[in-house]
Amino acid sequence: MILVVGGAGYIGSHTNKILNKQGYDTVVFDNLSLGHREFVKWGECFEGDLANIKDLRRCFKQYDIKAVMHFSAFSQVGESVLHPDKYYQNNVVNTLNLLNVMREFSVKYFILSSTAATFGNPIEIPITESHPQKPINPYGRTKLMIEEILKDYDDAYGIKSVCLRYFNAAGADPDGEIGERHDPETHIIPLIIYAALGKRDDIKIFGTDYETEDGTCIRDYIHINDLATAHIKALEYLQKENISNWFNLGNGSGQSVKQVIEMVKKVSGRNFTVIEAPRREGDPATLIAASKKAMDTLNWQPLFANIETIVQTAWDWHANNN
Repeated sequence: MILVVGGAGYIGSHTNKILNKQGYDTVVFDNLSLGHREFVKWGECFEGDLANIKDLRRCFKQYDIKAVMHFSAFSQVGESVLHPDKYYQNNVVNTLNLLNVMREFSVKYFILSSTAATFGNPIEIPITESHPQKPINPYGRTKLMIEEILKDYDDAYGIKSVCLRYFNAAGADPDGEIGERHDPETHIIPLIIYAALGKRDDIKIFGTDYETEDGTCIRDYIHINDLATAHIKALEYLQKENISNWFNLGNGSGQSVKQVIEMVKKVSGRNFTVIEAPRREGDPATLIAASKKAMDTLNWQPLFANIETIVQTAWDWHANNN
């Protein structure tokens, strides 16, 4: 049995679906504060809170858990700056609760949903796993702290882990069964789609004077199913090699904000108002992943790398669910 912590959320629910399609038994552990019960269409669902060790112990007693995938973190950069206490409590303290209950029940495999935010401002592009990790906000620092804790828990307790550092998760289940739903929404592709659907008056471009081809930020967008598949490849790697490791996950190419806006217009067939606004503090010009290590070591390959495919799956989901 695989424990999918935060499996009612965006990335966790897509991973849970693919785990089940590939024959794994799963139980989703979620307090449903940000996740959606209707997204848990596969496996078991255990409603509980990482802050409550009794909930965790009840879950581990009820199910024969062999490995844990952890998606249950707060992830809004701006919010983490305003409310760092919330982020250190949930992302660090609550993860320690999970790891310590794993120790009690002798569960040895752990896969962390980490982030490119652990790198901070890039000094080289594309960003490899050896790039210095100097996060510039509390969100990135909480994820880096857990990465460091996992190294110590491997040395001391033999818990083997894989840290998967995502770049920009995007898109939706190609079957249309689940998708992306945040409140509030902060991800750029659904925000642009909301403008196309008339749910927003406009979409703002924050900064048009970056040192990029069209002056807007460039990001590496990776389809949600490709992220999900990487988690399963990481689990297979841990079971076979029994060695901790860490990997960057992206497509190795980037699209600018203007290019993504134009792609949403193309896919949706709709026009909408675009407003140019000043830069936001802390937005690097370009973030692109080097994912060769994951491809070579995990035998992982993105199958939905084309930005049009990513936007199309997102559009289909939102158009049918709004």
